[in-house]
Amino acid sequence: MRAIFCGALAAFAVISPADAEEAPICTDRPAKANAVCAVPVGQWQLESSPVAWARTEVDGTATRTLTLGSTVVKYGLSDRSDLQLGFVPFVQVEARSGGIKSSASTVGDVTMRYKRRLTGDKAPVQVAAIPFIKLPTADQDIGNGKVEGGLGVPVSFATGGPLTVVLGPELDLLADSDGHGRHVAIVNIVNLSGPIADGVTLYGELWAMTNFDPADTVTLASADVAIAYLATDRLQLDLGANMGLNRNTADIEIYAGVSVRF
Repeated sequence: MRAIFCGALAAFAVISPADAEEAPICTDRPAKANAVCAVPVGQWQLESSPVAWARTEVDGTATRTLTLGSTVVKYGLSDRSDLQLGFVPFVQVEARSGGIKSSASTVGDVTMRYKRRLTGDKAPVQVAAIPFIKLPTADQDIGNGKVEGGLGVPVSFATGGPLTVVLGPELDLLADSDGHGRHVAIVNIVNLSGPIADGVTLYGELWAMTNFDPADTVTLASADVAIAYLATDRLQLDLGANMGLNRNTADIEIYAGVSVRF
């Protein structure tokens, strides 16, 4: 992980005098909560996780998932809105049960999102709307081959001290597991963040998703922790870990990330 951070810093840590005068980069990572802010008008932003790894064990089956290069490219449409394209170049899933091992790898699905901040610059409570759609580009071994989508509504407010609270309600419209029809899933997030040193922010988060598939209603839940380092006003590095709180959720997921604004 340290090598990833150093490589990213060497590649991106170039700042001009004009950069020092603008607001620091604002990202939708680390952790699962979305930020309310949008990319400044006319600018590009890249938010990428060079590597992420997760492990789950349910009923004697251990599954390991490796993701490389998961990336979101954003473009600022206005001071309150941006357009986002997310893609995953490589996903590998390995499962082992009773001495039998199986493996599949593919590109991931593509996600398109539009973010619109709904509140004014000085509003004490900030709200945004993020409609999104998932395009099924992953192989059937890993993806479900269905178009899906939803709407996220992040809500952000300060506590009067150093902490910022972000709530992340989301409603998803997903394909039924039998391939016929659609159902909803509800996501809830509570995220707290605050500075712990100059340019360093610590995040703590509780995340839950209830999937109302007609075949079986399943709830996932995790406790997440992350740290971000603002290397320059245009470059952020991060590390994070998500820990499953029930048997349906990945036991542990760890990742590293880099975000840069052009």
